Amino acid sequence: MKRRDFVKKATLGSLATLIGAEIVFGARMPEGYQPLALQDPDPFKMFSKNKDMVVLNDKPWNMEAAAHLLDDDITPNASMFIRNNGLVPENIDVSKWTLTIDGESVVNKKTYTLAELQSKFEHHTYQLTIECGGNGRSEFNPPAQGNQWTVGAVHCASWTGVRLRDVLKDAGIKNDAVYIGFHAADLHLSRDAGKEAISRGCPMAKALQDETILAFKMNGEDIPFIHGHPLRLMAGGWPASVSGKWLTGISIRNKVHDGSKMTGDSYKVPCKPIAPGETVKEEDLCIIESMPVKSLITFPKSGAMIKAGTALNIRGHAWAGELEVANMEYSIDFGSTWKPAVLKKPVNRLAWQHFSAKVEFPQKGYYEVWAKATDTKGMAQPMLVPGWNPKGYLNNACHRIAVKVN
Repeated sequence: MKRRDFVKKATLGSLATLIGAEIVFGARMPEGYQPLALQDPDPFKMFSKNKDMVVLNDKPWNMEAAAHLLDDDITPNASMFIRNNGLVPENIDVSKWTLTIDGESVVNKKTYTLAELQSKFEHHTYQLTIECGGNGRSEFNPPAQGNQWTVGAVHCASWTGVRLRDVLKDAGIKNDAVYIGFHAADLHLSRDAGKEAISRGCPMAKALQDETILAFKMNGEDIPFIHGHPLRLMAGGWPASVSGKWLTGISIRNKVHDGSKMTGDSYKVPCKPIAPGETVKEEDLCIIESMPVKSLITFPKSGAMIKAGTALNIRGHAWAGELEVANMEYSIDFGSTWKPAVLKKPVNRLAWQHFSAKVEFPQKGYYEVWAKATDTKGMAQPMLVPGWNPKGYLNNACHRIAVKVN
């Protein structure tokens, strides 16, 4: 959908959300008029993003951060990647927003207003690591299908909401429940109202975790429009596609959810290793659940130049899906030897962990600093791209930065 088409169809409330301010005298605008603030839109301004972010696609919007933009302990909106599967909602009226709990395995179908969710259930706040399943896709050879993400499709913000578990139990969960599926207000790229842009889910065990929440605030403020305002499902440690934006419904299923992007090869990898370029039957693909161990050097920016005899202080983040990172190391000799980095504990489960190290170089010349994390089960990041898969998912190869010592 072209941006001007969206603007023509949007309500005054939606336009005000995009502009970031009330449109005074908006009711007097000529029908179909496009405000100057949205003509030839600058996506960085429109979504309040850092100018160093990279736009991969605008139909739908997909944008990633460079590694150095993710240096904050808690990711601000300006540096958060955008991953959409459809068109952003055109009509958002918070006063009328509802969430419906239904499905084969619900005891009582229930619909809650946003105000009811916020008043009826206890609020909880967690820092949650969210990473696109295709983060790092650009490194696969032969090229894999999809947006060519490099390293910046990950973030860890602070999310506030109510536990999904509390809401599901209020509606009632039948004994045969095995999965949940989400439903949202974003539009299918075809604009066919009978199709959902994305409707994924997770097993009940994940849905019932403490940290799986229905969030209405991010970093202490209303969730930004592009990240799911006014209500988002948050399931940290799993592919970001499970954390549905613009949430309008949750179905409690008695089978694996079969919504859009749950079937075919979406967010699935071969159950067994395959040769690069090999095709795989759907029945031989497994749904991605917990993300693999990974790390990112966020300071300094790749290409750093320092004087001989000077130590370089590096820092970054590490995460391991449902697990914790147990050990963090760095190498300056292309992985021949490794030295320990200082690793902090996560502030809560499913939050990323911060690491730092003082790196010294033996002589002048070109170096690469590589970072490697190992999780609590002993799984370490591979030095180079792991096994190939058709959609380029789960690349958790060591991150590295270039350094020149003069």
